[in-house]
Amino acid sequence: MDKKKAIDDTEPGPAPSRGVDRFGFIKPEQSGSPDGLPKGRSIHEREREERRIRKWRKMIGVGGSDWKHYVRRNPHVVKRRIRKGIPDCLRGLVWQLISGSRDLLLMNPGVYETLVIYETSASELEIIRDISRTFPSHIFFQQRHGPGQRSLYNILKAYSVYDRDVGYVQGMGFLAGLLLLYMSEEDAFWLLVALLKGAVHAPMEGLYQAGLPLVQQYLSQFEKLVIEHMPKLGQHFIEEMINPSMYASQWFITVFSYSFPFHLTLRVWDVFLYEGIKVVFQVGLALLRFCHDDLVKLPFEKFLHALRNFPEEATDPDVLLPIAFTFKVSSRLEELQKEYHKGPEGSSETSSIKRHQALISKTMSRVGSRVISNLTADKK
Repeated sequence: MDKKKAIDDTEPGPAPSRGVDRFGFIKPEQSGSPDGLPKGRSIHEREREERRIRKWRKMIGVGGSDWKHYVRRNPHVVKRRIRKGIPDCLRGLVWQLISGSRDLLLMNPGVYETLVIYETSASELEIIRDISRTFPSHIFFQQRHGPGQRSLYNILKAYSVYDRDVGYVQGMGFLAGLLLLYMSEEDAFWLLVALLKGAVHAPMEGLYQAGLPLVQQYLSQFEKLVIEHMPKLGQHFIEEMINPSMYASQWFITVFSYSFPFHLTLRVWDVFLYEGIKVVFQVGLALLRFCHDDLVKLPFEKFLHALRNFPEEATDPDVLLPIAFTFKVSSRLEELQKEYHKGPEGSSETSSIKRHQALISKTMSRVGSRVISNLTADKK
């Protein structure tokens, strides 16, 4: 493809011929899937939502001025309200406040503009190639090289320059694309920086570094949690030679922003940004727990299909998240991390870990492509 044409071609994408849901995704034909908002809400429900928004506005203050003070005084209230879901009209601002990205933005005036305008990246053509594969059914990203795609390109290019050790990996587009739907380019860029560099929680850059080392660690930890919390299912996985790299890689790489209903994705992100990566483990365990009785009966050939086609109720955040929060995993994740990195040499535990790492590493080099492939068939 001619480089100039790849960059300058501004042909619009196909105009949506169907309606869109409240989040801006084009509805599939004859779709009966919910978008997280009950149709024909009663006056009582609308009034309750308005009261909830007023509570949040009081908690945040003008432009977030009261946020830190409120969190220090009422941490349990904040946690409970976030788990119930952040009002959509305030989601972008709250995400910036709980992630630490607002502070990064204020401390780095003009940096984003410099990265976008004056710097070049070795990943530019690769980013351009992948742009149309990120949320292709969302109207903001539909137009070829339109405003949405250009903003997404700018963020990914800027980050690939900002952190040349990580550069650009395909799965990062889903994180940046999700953030762009709730905030400006510059705000989204600094939130991406906050996540990958660890402004509040553990850095996530290892999910995208060469060899995807953090993905390997998380999958090893997740496999052990499954065995401990659902031993029957864990044993079934062993017998059928099913390992988490076959089904859970994208859960961690995109934090459930790929192939899951968007209203579930948003609720997961609300809690993930506040409580950290443990939420991805909790939600993954909850999905398996919800489908446990069916999964233990499935042979290898049908298992992966089942985990790509969860029943509708399993992806209802008001059903799934309460199950997720029953899994207390923080302390165990710390123990498993130490075992993963510092297991006594020669022990059976370490040998098992190394075998698991070797098995996963065979597939990790292809994970990014596998997560992104078939995007035209994405449910969103």
